[in-house]
Amino acid sequence: MTLDHLQDQIEWYDGKSGRNQKAFKFLKICTISAAALIPVFAKIEQMSWITVGLGVLIVILEGLQQLNQYHSNWISYRSTCEALKHEKFLYLGKAGMYAAAADPHALLAERIESLVSQEHAKWASGQEQGQKASPPSSPKD
Repeated sequence: MTLDHLQDQIEWYDGKSGRNQKAFKFLKICTISAAALIPVFAKIEQMSWITVGLGVLIVILEGLQQLNQYHSNWISYRSTCEALKHEKFLYLGKAGMYAAAADPHALLAERIESLVSQEHAKWASGQEQGQKASPPSSPKD
């Protein structure tokens, strides 16, 4: 049961890490591309509205990145996934602290929950930091 839970956690963090990595890279490629096009369109008099649109697009893309924290989530989820894999291999190999543990299975359960709890605490802290960086909402929101 504990190994099944561990595998579920590894797969969840692996999937979330991959999705956040893709979202981050997609937004960055779009931002860089839009920024690179601004000087090109700025040279053409009739294209000023495109230049403005690209500037607006950059602000929106960067806002989405800031709001959703794709980069920090990618790194954090990947780190937790790798730490969980490390615990799995130590446990299966009866190595490290598992070699001398009176109850390796209970130790594994404790270590899994510790890693997941640490990740959750980091995520919550990041969400709080993101809220502090955002302007306060109006009473109508």
